[in-house]
Amino acid sequence: MGRRLFPVCLPALAFILSSVLGCDDDPFAVRWVSDPDTVRLHALSRAEPNLVSGYDFHPRTPVQIESSLTGSNWDLAVDTLDGEFVWLPPGALGITSSSALATLEDEDWESATRAPGDTTRYSREEPVPMRTRTVYVIRTRGHSGLFGTQCSYYGKIEPLAINIPSGWVVFRYDMSRACNSRDLVPPG
Repeated sequence: MGRRLFPVCLPALAFILSSVLGCDDDPFAVRWVSDPDTVRLHALSRAEPNLVSGYDFHPRTPVQIESSLTGSNWDLAVDTLDGEFVWLPPGALGITSSSALATLEDEDWESATRAPGDTTRYSREEPVPMRTRTVYVIRTRGHSGLFGTQCSYYGKIEPLAINIPSGWVVFRYDMSRACNSRDLVPPG
């Protein structure tokens, strides 16, 4: 009796689930909403102690980077180079990390909807010049995801104010919460 009941119940269960979830809904999809934030970071080269010069984009935490002993739990730092502000992925400071940064040419905050798939567009070990009215894509270092997967998270960054004499930058950013998804805006 149990063998005959199972094939009959399976279509009924599928009908109930599709009614509840909808035909196109993915029960495993990460649903996230846009949540832009602003951050002020100080140049690494400033002499004052206890200034925040790095950022960990997943889970959105400022980091004081005072020496190479700080560790690698951050994705991006800022400093000045030849009189200009630059983004510094950890690799630019000799720290092994998969964090990387790409510059989006001819994009603005609204039009930047997808991170580049071409890995050669990302800088992991070189400083990246920082400019206002320019959008960048951050790829975070690796994080442990569900079911043992290795996840990087993508987001967009735009400098709003750069003050070279005072040694700080203010930028806005927004991050995807979906593992390895290059979407920079929530699915709509």
